Amino acid sequence: MVYEFRYLAPRTAAELAAVLDGHKDDGKLLAGGTDLIPSIRNGIMKPKVVIDLKKYSGADRLSYGADGLSIGPAVTINDILRSKDARERYPVLCDCAHELASHQIRNRATVAGNVVNASPCSDMAPALLCLGAKAVIRSATGERVVPFSQFFAGVKKTVLAPGEFLSAIVVPAESAGARGRYLKLKRIAGHDLGIVGVLMTRRDGELRFAVSSAAPTPVLVDSVTVKDSADEAARKVLASVSPISDVRGTKEYREHMIGVYARRLFTEVK
Repeated sequence: MVYEFRYLAPRTAAELAAVLDGHKDDGKLLAGGTDLIPSIRNGIMKPKVVIDLKKYSGADRLSYGADGLSIGPAVTINDILRSKDARERYPVLCDCAHELASHQIRNRATVAGNVVNASPCSDMAPALLCLGAKAVIRSATGERVVPFSQFFAGVKKTVLAPGEFLSAIVVPAESAGARGRYLKLKRIAGHDLGIVGVLMTRRDGELRFAVSSAAPTPVLVDSVTVKDSADEAARKVLASVSPISDVRGTKEYREHMIGVYARRLFTEVK
């Protein structure tokens, strides 16, 4: 499908915020484009203006400092996988990144785009939830910080208001060293969308689970303790989700596999 739109590429974050403020109703941000471009091609989205956020200085910055790992909005999934700081300090972030699509897609897809798209089956959301990451949200009027536990508002919905964009993701320094594992069930081997995904992290006696493809949003479960049994852990995780039946799997199958994965992770992640 041929569709014409105006393309803008601001050169500073302030300019991007101003441009986005002027196109709250008819503009769409372009990061990796792995969701936006197919949506435009298929007629799902029809923006009059596409605003490229990759061109401003600092958009692709990936750095580790006193506050933790800072991920700019143009940082790709493969950038995360290539980062020594991410691999050594936040291995579960890389575990989730490796499960996202194919190598070719990971060269384009961004971490920010994956979570802003707000798909219930987001692969990066479980790691950001378990690691206590924060979203730095910017607009023409200022900046605010929202924990990812409050970022997702529903299917394809976030707390981002018109005129706002995700300017950075900060994974806190205190989460560095968290051990964990991400288990993703797919219809086929390779880069398929998840039927369900379960991540567990353990750090200093604190356990966290996050589940994708099992509710309107990715879900964080922080009620499991080291004193629980594997069955009790699975019960708590299942009580926090609300899977549905769709073309990829039934509600019952999803519930069964969430329980299987939760018990397995509780036993294996030490």
